[in-house]
Amino acid sequence: MEEEEDEKRFAFGQNWKNFIDKDYAADRVQTSQIHLLDFLGRENLDGVTFLDIGCGSGLHSLAAVQAGAAAVHGFDYDILSVKATNSVRARVGSPSQWFAEQGSVLDEEFMARVPMCDIVYSWGVLHHTGDVWRAIRNAAGRVKLGGEFYIALYSADVQVDPTPAFWLDVKRRYISSGGLVQQAMVVWYVWRFCLNYNPFNIPAFIRRKNAYRLERGMEIFTDIRDWLGGWPMEFVYDSEAIKACEELGFTLKKIKTGEANTEFLFERK
Repeated sequence: MEEEEDEKRFAFGQNWKNFIDKDYAADRVQTSQIHLLDFLGRENLDGVTFLDIGCGSGLHSLAAVQAGAAAVHGFDYDILSVKATNSVRARVGSPSQWFAEQGSVLDEEFMARVPMCDIVYSWGVLHHTGDVWRAIRNAAGRVKLGGEFYIALYSADVQVDPTPAFWLDVKRRYISSGGLVQQAMVVWYVWRFCLNYNPFNIPAFIRRKNAYRLERGMEIFTDIRDWLGGWPMEFVYDSEAIKACEELGFTLKKIKTGEANTEFLFERK
């Protein structure tokens, strides 16, 4: 499956545009910045060039700008994601060091024109391209020598019950359904996986929803819709991702596991 098969894709860009239109706030950017710098083990990004592959909402690109990055280049396959990013950029005065465009990480000619950067960042994106290994290879090719490759991939290791096959079937059902069925699936997900079939867990879920923005600055229902509908989709075993990047000349510096996405930080020696 290629990234270009639009009719089979989840509307990632519309989801992010809705998020920015309804839920954008400066504290979300600050939260994103804290998460970004913490995982990178840096106090700031002063003088750093930063590539945001699958820029989505633009929140993380802005976090890099506000952390001091000298240049931030973002791109996304979905034009509505690019519009969401540029909407955020306009809200903060259109910083000259920040640029966003439409493009595909699977397009080798496009990727050859993307600048080499000190940090290449792609959070929860490469597994949605239809060819995760080619996406990883092309993205890694934009990391400067001595630079860092920060990616997050849906982990097959943590999907035991339900299995990856279960979730892939859910995603296919979601994107092939109408709006009412999709809303019903969101309710089903919350009832089964957030409330554990127990209405007395509603107060805890509300607290979880309110605290969710403190993790990466995101909104819980935006992420639930992305999880249910995110197609194309591939799950990746952590060991496979590490091996693939090591074969490309990278060394693993840091890994965070246990959530749906495993976060990896590699260095290009």
